[in-house]
Amino acid sequence: LCCECGQPHPLLDNHLYNFQDEVDDELICHICLQPLLQPMDTPCGHTYCFRCLENFMQEYSFCPMDRKKLSFQQCHKSSLLVRNLLDKLVVLCPFKAECQQTMQRCELEAHLHNRCPGFKKYKSELQRKKNPISKGKEDPPAKGEASTPKDPEVPSGGSSLVAESSGAAVVSLGTAEPGLVNPAFEETEEGEFADLPQRTSLVAETTTIEIHREDPEEELGMRIVGGKDTPLGNIVVQEVLRDSVIAADGRIAPGDHILEVNGVNISSVSHCQAVSFLRQPGPVLHLVLLQEKGFSSKAAQQECSSTPREVIHVTLVKRDRSEPLGIKLIRKTDEAGIFILDLLEGGLAAKNGKLSRNDRVLSINGQDLRQGTPEAAAQIIQTTESRVNFVILRQPGVQLGEPVEDGSTSNSSSSSSNGGSPVHHRRRPDQNHYRRKSNYQKKTVAIKKEPKESLGITIGGGRDNKNKLPIYVTSVQPIGCLFRDGRIKRGDVLLSINGIDLTHLNYYEAVSALKSNAASHSVTLKALEILSLNSPEPSLDIREQGFSWSPLWITWLGLPSYLHFCQDIVLSKGNLESWGFSIVGGFEESKGNQPFFIKTIVPGTPAFRDRKLKCGDEIVAVNGVPAIGMSNSELIPMLKEQRNRVTLTVVSWPGSLV
Repeated sequence: LCCECGQPHPLLDNHLYNFQDEVDDELICHICLQPLLQPMDTPCGHTYCFRCLENFMQEYSFCPMDRKKLSFQQCHKSSLLVRNLLDKLVVLCPFKAECQQTMQRCELEAHLHNRCPGFKKYKSELQRKKNPISKGKEDPPAKGEASTPKDPEVPSGGSSLVAESSGAAVVSLGTAEPGLVNPAFEETEEGEFADLPQRTSLVAETTTIEIHREDPEEELGMRIVGGKDTPLGNIVVQEVLRDSVIAADGRIAPGDHILEVNGVNISSVSHCQAVSFLRQPGPVLHLVLLQEKGFSSKAAQQECSSTPREVIHVTLVKRDRSEPLGIKLIRKTDEAGIFILDLLEGGLAAKNGKLSRNDRVLSINGQDLRQGTPEAAAQIIQTTESRVNFVILRQPGVQLGEPVEDGSTSNSSSSSSNGGSPVHHRRRPDQNHYRRKSNYQKKTVAIKKEPKESLGITIGGGRDNKNKLPIYVTSVQPIGCLFRDGRIKRGDVLLSINGIDLTHLNYYEAVSALKSNAASHSVTLKALEILSLNSPEPSLDIREQGFSWSPLWITWLGLPSYLHFCQDIVLSKGNLESWGFSIVGGFEESKGNQPFFIKTIVPGTPAFRDRKLKCGDEIVAVNGVPAIGMSNSELIPMLKEQRNRVTLTVVSWPGSLV
């Protein structure tokens, strides 16, 4: 919880308050629709919250209200009179179960720290949860100290595909599991490419890791998809957020399958249950992962199983941003990634002594560099102010291959021609690409209100969002006409207000439309309420109170097709490559039509390098041919016959935040 307002919100977002009375419309920010915080005036006479305006001006160069040309440097603090009026607004203590006091907004922080029994109780519980980590956790490593994690363990009761080996479990995924066809693996025709080592399997490793949190309530900072109630089956990491606990650790990457959480097997639980397990607070989180490493020949597998490798964490501390580390990085001709060629004598890395020649750099400051370049690594290091956190892979006795010269590039998949591949010229897929089970209900809410009475809601989404989401309600404040009415709930998708379509608007356009129509005596809202999907729990609200709220991934799957935003992703590859992804879903007699989902993206392949395709994405069409109604055995040949170039039409929903 925020120590200033006593409510959960992201660190860089505005504070949240429960106001006792309706706030005058003149004191409302036209961007967030909440009472102004740190008000800023524009030259054209409008006033916004400092953070709202700052975020808006990072993307646009005009005033949100009248769209006149504007820069942030032209704006200035509101007058002392306005700031005093805002500070004197009466708010309720957020700990209403233990404290029913009211006070001016400017007095809330002092009340929480000095007088509020609820906040005192919260702090004592938080301290009690922190105590185990202070007793059981080892002292943090000193500057530059390296730490070596324990050997990975194979989970008890885990998948029968997992076999123990030296330091890792090597798994062959050449034989597909039921319902999974893997176009990432493509056998060569007899006699073709006979001089190349045949790729016989997809190598994966099970790894056991511990994630330590100084604040047991802190979110991990990753998005997940999948679950037994979806065609994906397993729980898969879709995205790792920058500057999060997971990113700082550096060992978890998109595409990793989560098998166990704190000793509990989650390989066959529902999506909501998996989210619940991963959101449980605690100082230490034990995870068992299945991490795919790419294709390997039989000889490479034998070498992998016989050669011990260790993952090592090293932290170097710069005195200032410009201080060099004294590391020379190169690429190899026969293996992707970045390797340490040399440590310059007298440099920071050489003095530290924890890095060695031949070390492979997996990540720097949480940014995945397994397929990176020396230039990308140098950019991260140069822009870092102080601490540079390396995760490196060390394999004793391996000599570096010939380095690739800086002027040379190895992009074998850059061809943009079709290379003789058959191309199906058909119409683009209809937006009704998939007739889903009805797990939503439309509702029309018509209310009478005072012209100055606000709606009292906050919203998220918008077609300018990274995932092109529809507009949805993120909170219903305890003031305003919609809270009093009670029919609009958090998570509802807003379709229109007073006949104005909201489904194609970006975030700021939607805020403006809601704001202007809220000034009317009557408001008619049309919305969709998403019903719970096969979840034994009616809601995850209790677990979400410490998080920046957003709908679960499985919720988006229930939206009607006309609210989906389709995008085209073009992949190119060389003749010797596979596309590098596997799919699940499609028509089955026992289940009917199911959407196709991306389940696996293999490291080092065109799909991995392109970085637009994500685990959990739904494939709508291939080269303009709709996938609806196809079975797995029909779609796979279509993908394989595209020799050098393919266009995938996909719908991408953000995974659930844990």
